[in-house]
Amino acid sequence: MRQVCKRQIQGNPGSLRSHQEGAGVLLIHPPAQHQVTSVFHPNPSAPNRKSFLLIQLGDIGDVVLTLPSVQALRAAYPDSRIVACVREKAKDIMADCPWTNDVVVVTKTAKGNAPSLSKTLDRHRKWFTDLRRQRFDVAVDFRTGTRGAIIAFLSGARHRIGRFAEDGGLWRNRLFHTLVDPPDEHSQYAVQHNLNILTPLGIEVDHPKLMLPLPAYRLAQAKQILENVGLPSDAPFVVFHPFSLWAYKEWTIAAGASLIDAITEKTGLSVLITGAPEERERAERLVRTCSSRPLNLAGETTVGELAGILKMAACFIGVDTAALHIAAAVGTPTIGLFGPSAAVSWAPRGNDHRVVTADLPCIPCRNKGCDNSEYSRCMETLSADSVLSCFETLCRTLYPDKTPTHVDNGLLNS
Repeated sequence: MRQVCKRQIQGNPGSLRSHQEGAGVLLIHPPAQHQVTSVFHPNPSAPNRKSFLLIQLGDIGDVVLTLPSVQALRAAYPDSRIVACVREKAKDIMADCPWTNDVVVVTKTAKGNAPSLSKTLDRHRKWFTDLRRQRFDVAVDFRTGTRGAIIAFLSGARHRIGRFAEDGGLWRNRLFHTLVDPPDEHSQYAVQHNLNILTPLGIEVDHPKLMLPLPAYRLAQAKQILENVGLPSDAPFVVFHPFSLWAYKEWTIAAGASLIDAITEKTGLSVLITGAPEERERAERLVRTCSSRPLNLAGETTVGELAGILKMAACFIGVDTAALHIAAAVGTPTIGLFGPSAAVSWAPRGNDHRVVTADLPCIPCRNKGCDNSEYSRCMETLSADSVLSCFETLCRTLYPDKTPTHVDNGLLNS
């Protein structure tokens, strides 16, 4: 079966119209790229627009794809206080983000370890009391879930901006003063989709760039971790991440092993496998399937440490998951392996990034596998040869005077 390796494509702009939706709620339909009439205008000297609460309760990748919005808000309101509210697993991303002043973490109680009702209520009361003490002027919720809406409402922010919800969450719409209804997210890069939520603040970014400048200590941590597994910090390596929180996005162990062996044999580059703690066993199975000796760091790093390692890699190859977005954000070239999910929405942009898919007419179906079965034929049939070919092409394109055997750390980032 023929496979497809291609550069990322651009999303489609939407159209602008606004009207009143319900009592006291302004509904805005922003375009992807267009100057709009704003509810607020960037004015760093305005005393009543100094404190922002940005709520993003999605997964780690969702938080990464919100970074350009944080950067844009900081540029528009340089003297403001910006606090990010994220789930615990994503706190490293916003803690390392240079455009936030603080991070508020939403924790999840482990199953079987739930406290009594009175203790739970006391904990929530204290959490919201501490939040309200920060006296936010504006709260922005980037998602359509109920938790973010409730946090925005109970934060005490004088103005609340949210995304219009149509799928059974209409009641939560009334917790906001301003609702934004972006263009169809299936036709637009998620970074731009998030930026649309800031339209009421007078913020417009025509060509957003996903980036996460890392503090020096993250790189120091990464160097130490690499040395601990026997890889000198100046040795070139490729990061391979075939795992996902969602099984239908994952690539097969057999194909992954074939790719690792081929890269090692053809280029001499070390291959480092990454993944979450719950993916450690699968990563070990992948190592056992290989003829070569890839290094296994699955479950051995924090999210922040992983970002440092990805920054030092020559290239990242992996499925549609958080690590792909982190790699792109720290400036590492990527090859994204896509199937059911839409590359137009989720794949990194730019000449340093590629997408590989199987050549099937159903891609992308945007389902949880074939017939929502958690099994994806498009990922099962994606060949190692097609990914290897894309890797070799990417190396030649980004550094035409060198062969892959001469790739060094950071070489492809220059």
